[in-house]
Amino acid sequence: MLKKIALIAVSSLALAACQDQASGGQGGTRSEIRIVGSSTVFPFAKAVAEQFAGSGNTSPILESTGTGGGMKLFCAGVGADTPDIANASRRMKASEFEDCKKNGVTDIVEIQIGIDGIAIAQANDGIKFALTPKQVYEAIAEKPYGKKNETKKWSDVDSSLPDIAISVYGPPSTSGTRDALTELIMEVGCKTDAATKALKDSNEDEYKAICHDVRADGAYIDAGENDNLIVQKLKANPNSVGIFGYSFLEENTDSVRGIAVSGVEPTYDAIASGSYPGARPLYIYMKKQHVGVIPGLANYVTEFVNAGGKDGYLVKAGLIASPDDMRAKMTEAAKSQPTLTGSELK
Repeated sequence: MLKKIALIAVSSLALAACQDQASGGQGGTRSEIRIVGSSTVFPFAKAVAEQFAGSGNTSPILESTGTGGGMKLFCAGVGADTPDIANASRRMKASEFEDCKKNGVTDIVEIQIGIDGIAIAQANDGIKFALTPKQVYEAIAEKPYGKKNETKKWSDVDSSLPDIAISVYGPPSTSGTRDALTELIMEVGCKTDAATKALKDSNEDEYKAICHDVRADGAYIDAGENDNLIVQKLKANPNSVGIFGYSFLEENTDSVRGIAVSGVEPTYDAIASGSYPGARPLYIYMKKQHVGVIPGLANYVTEFVNAGGKDGYLVKAGLIASPDDMRAKMTEAAKSQPTLTGSELK
């Protein structure tokens, strides 16, 4: 009997410690879910938050910080003063996972909520042209193939391109869209040069600098985390080019159009099939240590997964549904909440 009482006491203390940790050590907790991260995922998270609140739950608090900025906040620790969810337009990095672990965020649930594409776009009344990853890289890289970028016009990059100034509005370094741009477009173009490609094995730091760094002379303009601002810039300057998530292109087809990359237009079907070069998965990361302490946290995540189905309201808002096998896997993950080990990340 004494052993049983002792066991109950230990279990109660463990539960209380978990709750106290997630409540910031104040014995209480927040009543609302706090969400940070990707500007690309933000409109989808906002739509889910509105549906969630409409069902009688406390409305979540959302902040568009960019994927990198969101991960820093998410990984800062466990407690009421830290976010419960991080939206991400690329997968969590191994280095971010280690930061989380170092700060006591040891139980992280990863959910792929759908697919997006990095749309390269222009105003409908601009000169229509198409691009390749190689041309994009040579236009916006700081040092293409290790040499200073001196191109001024698209025609300097390739004589088949328009004789107009290179003016590209794109995401900042804190954005997951920028990470995806460097990985899916710039690096692909960079590796067309055999000598530069070989650098990856001999000098990875130099390789990354050459393949990933964007120019800072005004040809590439950091437009911050507001993708709607890029759309406005394209309207104001029809000769400029913008880079943002596909959902923003979908919402503004009355004024902007996608630029084909390697002959493939950024359309729903092309991105869903993976034929478009800029296709990428979108994620949310949930702090499992906050489940059961922050009201409705697990239910919000389940709502997000359900809303991303082929007939869900997020698809109508521009999200591209994941393939059926991935959706089934994520539906199960929302229920069982498996945690990352870190070995899946890079």
